[in-house]
Amino acid sequence: MSKIITLTLNPALDKSISVLQLVPEKKLKCSDAKTEPGGGGINVSRAIHKLGGDSEAVYLCGGFTGKQFEELLSAENITSIALPVSGAMRENFVVLDESSNKQYRFGMDGAEVNEAEWPQALDYIAKQTDVAYIVASGSLPPGVPVDIFGRLAKISKQLNAKLIVDTSGEALEHAVKEGLFLIKPNLGELSNLYGKEKLADKEIIEAAKTIIQKGGCEVMVISLGADGAMLVTADEEIKIKPPEVKIHSTVGAGDSLVGAVTLALSKGWNWKDVLYYGVAAGTAATMNAGTELCKKEDTERIFAQLKQE
Repeated sequence: MSKIITLTLNPALDKSISVLQLVPEKKLKCSDAKTEPGGGGINVSRAIHKLGGDSEAVYLCGGFTGKQFEELLSAENITSIALPVSGAMRENFVVLDESSNKQYRFGMDGAEVNEAEWPQALDYIAKQTDVAYIVASGSLPPGVPVDIFGRLAKISKQLNAKLIVDTSGEALEHAVKEGLFLIKPNLGELSNLYGKEKLADKEIIEAAKTIIQKGGCEVMVISLGADGAMLVTADEEIKIKPPEVKIHSTVGAGDSLVGAVTLALSKGWNWKDVLYYGVAAGTAATMNAGTELCKKEDTERIFAQLKQE
């Protein structure tokens, strides 16, 4: 199996709780409290591990929260490289209101990363050998330049590795400007890349293929929310809608999809099965509460169901 590295520049301790009803100004009794290691690339590595694969998670780590993060990641047996920074790792918070089954998600800013700290991530990856896939996922903390994934794209080409990027805004624009293997935008992010405020359904494939033809990426997996996902290459487009399941949380669904897609690609699967597996993992993640990712048994069952249909 091909070697996979994930990169997370803005990891977080993900904390989740449930309350009977979210009411202002009252002391609320909480249940189902969980603390898990999170952040885009970290969750991609965790999803790959849950699905029976291996990867190396590279991330920036600092403070007491960072130490707890390392312990949690180690407890899950995730191969990882913690690159030290001076600022404390951020925390995210998810609250489930059981009365309405609605989630409230609170994302906190990361500590500033100085110009002596963030380059170590690129330096570490540049020294690796026999890397087939690099997955850069998640937001950027303050202090990290917005073109860092564009710089990573150059390094990936030097390593002859395929770069997969799942981010947004200027960070995504710089990556596409340099050119890379695969991106996973949602419709809003694709609209921005295409230069339109909103895309009509008939414009989605046109927008994706225009970016591909200009050398922005070779493959695009577009998140369509409840409508599933679409995979587009220069000469193919595949759309898959997930089966109906009882949704408990959408946190981590996108990361589960990226993890499954990367694992399937590393096994040499065809495009259709790659997308089936990604959608299956993303759907499986929504069946779990809080910040929990996909489970292998759910993913495999949904994957088989999608293939039969």
